[in-house]
Amino acid sequence: MAAPQLSVRSSKARDLAHRLARRENRSIAEVVERALEAYETREAGREPASSFYSRVNAQAATDMDLEAVIRENRHPHTGIDL
Repeated sequence: MAAPQLSVRSSKARDLAHRLARRENRSIAEVVERALEAYETREAGREPASSFYSRVNAQAATDMDLEAVIRENRHPHTGIDL
């Protein structure tokens, strides 16, 4: 099955995408996808993942020692009953 394609009629946009793709050693599709994602984030007001996780961590952070929790609940296996 053929992959979906995006057609751009602007020669300026096409040239810019080709130039950026060559400069960054990426495919044109990757350049366009990243540009559109950045535009969506900026224009739609979507919060970037890094700031989202830092905000959630500040609001509901519970610091626990994972190793201690594992040690408390670790019990040796007694083997199979024969």
